[in-house]
Amino acid sequence: MSFELEGQTAIVTGAARGIGLAISRRLAELGARVSCWDADPTPVRNDPSFSHWIEADVTSEISVANAFDQSLAALGNVSILIANAGINGPTKPAWEYALEEWNSVIEVDLTGVFITVMAGVRHMRTTGFGRVVIIASVAGKEGNPGACAYGAAKAGAIGFAKGLARELQPSDILVNCVAPSMTATDLMKGMTADYIADKRSKVPMNRLCSVEEIADMTAWAASPRCSFTTGQVFDVTGGRATY
Repeated sequence: MSFELEGQTAIVTGAARGIGLAISRRLAELGARVSCWDADPTPVRNDPSFSHWIEADVTSEISVANAFDQSLAALGNVSILIANAGINGPTKPAWEYALEEWNSVIEVDLTGVFITVMAGVRHMRTTGFGRVVIIASVAGKEGNPGACAYGAAKAGAIGFAKGLARELQPSDILVNCVAPSMTATDLMKGMTADYIADKRSKVPMNRLCSVEEIADMTAWAASPRCSFTTGQVFDVTGGRATY
């Protein structure tokens, strides 16, 4: 099925690896021109999926403003923004978290989403069209024992998306979230085997999510075919999510 992405232009944050890379490649396969934002875009400098790449720090307003201006100059327009960049943080009980550890997760996974999405939305309001997709997590709906900061940040991102989606209406600028269960990416390197086994045991399909499955869901939510859905959360959880 064509998602009608020919002529669309996209920014994907955290695009050089994992979920962001899979999303970028799917958008490119469907005809979109993609600008890669990443703290280290080196791995994709020669990847034909990208029309543009830039080193960007999503927690810095100055860095984001500079990156957006460069993406806009390279692409000519930005019709899609995928806020994917994120970190997991330590996997341990909340009472063992240092404030610095908590703040680092919130800064990237929530404040970073706000900063990057606002850059995109301000532009989209001048053109009258846009699709914003925030990569959240089932942890933002159900909580995540062992990673409370991550769950709190993702819950905040979902709440932000729902409020922003309504603030933008009536318009053709839509904001939605994709909420995967645990996915096989480099983020797992910081997790214990017991933590991974516990999260997998909650999935009725009894496996981890793939980055390609997230990419397909995101591509639809980012496309003009998604035309009457905003402020919603699309689950990619193998049956784990119950609402």
